[in-house]
Order: sequence, then C-alpha cells, then structure tokens
Amino acid sequence: MSQPAPIDKTAIRHAATVIVLRDRQTEPRVLMGQRGAKAAFMPNKFVFPGGAVDAGDADVPLAGTINDSCLANLLEQTDADRTHALGVAAIRELWEETGLILGSKGAWQTDPAEDWITFAETGHVPNASALQFVFRAVTPPGRPRRFDARFFMIDAAALTGDIDDFSGASDELSHLQWIALKDVREFDLPFITEVVLAEISGRSADAAPPESVPMFLNNEEESLFLRLRGYTQDD
Repeated sequence: MSQPAPIDKTAIRHAATVIVLRDRQTEPRVLMGQRGAKAAFMPNKFVFPGGAVDAGDADVPLAGTINDSCLANLLEQTDADRTHALGVAAIRELWEETGLILGSKGAWQTDPAEDWITFAETGHVPNASALQFVFRAVTPPGRPRRFDARFFMIDAAALTGDIDDFSGASDELSHLQWIALKDVREFDLPFITEVVLAEISGRSADAAPPESVPMFLNNEEESLFLRLRGYTQDD
C-alpha cells in the first residue's frame, strides 16, 4: 500500500490570530504568551494566541458569525470565502492556548469534534460576532512555516469567565500574561507582531472595526504593504 504524500510544511497555510485587549479606555493591556524554545516557528518569541485553520473548522457551528463590516475586507485578495473557518479557528486557538472562552451559552446541535469536546463541556457554542478583522500578513519565503494570517481583535469583555484564569490552557504558550501596550516592546517580539502592535495601539480605544485593513504581503518577487481595498500604503 502506498504511503500518503508528506505534508509540505513550507506551503502557505491559512491562519487566525487573536489580539485580546482589556482596560482599553484607561491603560490598555494585551494578552500574550511565549512560544517554546524548541518551536519550529518563532521559538522563544512572545506572540498573540493563534494558529492554522484546520480542515474541520468550516463545519463547526457558530452561535454568531463575523460581523458584516469585516466581511468585505476578509473577502479581498483571496480565492475563496474562508470567513467561517477563520472565525472558528480564532476561537479554537484562543481556547486551546489560553483556556479563555469566546462563545454563547447553549448546547451543540451536533456532536463536537474531538478538539472541541472540552469547549462544548463548558456549556458554550463558539460565537465569532465580537471578532474584528484588523490586520493580515503572509510569512516571507524561506521560513520553516508559512502562514497567511488574519489578525482579529476583541475586547476582553466579550469573553466568558475569569479572564485571569489560564488554568485550562495547553502548554503551547508559556508565561501567559496581560502586558501594558506601553511596555510590550520590552519583550522579545517577532517583527510582524511589532508591526501589528503599532497598528492596534493607535486604535485601542476605538470600539468600531476599521474600514480598511493593512496587509503585509511577502512572496517570491516582492514585499508589499497594502490596504485591503486595492491600494498600497503609499498611494
């Protein structure tokens, strides 16, 4: 029997990242954790919770979908509508890496997939309506992992339960903590995380989703800094 072809880990995978802000009107703080020293992608770096979209994410039910004001930007520069799967992936990664719940009280109408069982046991259904699409970045060529990552921002008030309780988190991120935006650049950050932080720092007190979204696009030919309405930052 022939063996399945190995997975090309350098191929671009779609991913969702979650930027959680609290105390936005006083001293804004952002939730971050540190990747392990042996991680293939960004070892030792402080990052936001997030990860790749799984094949089953498109089939997970949502109590609420990503708001209409973000949909137009999510559908720019893409070959398919992945908005549902991206919203599900964002909530799943937030749950797995921090133990925090973005969802609504309710019972699942179908049996949850294995990686959603513990979430469902809390009595919640994932709800993506609080997610705001604020940034997109494609990992440059030559990296051990490449992602087309959509960054979503939420207010900590949208979460259920104690936002200081990370006891349900996996061990993928260590040193989970709320870091003041004014202090966050003292940590060891990936370049793209610094770029994203500069973007959200300017709108941390603004509850409305952005009308246009920056996109940092890297491919074999060039690197471009775009805004998702079809023009570059320099236009």
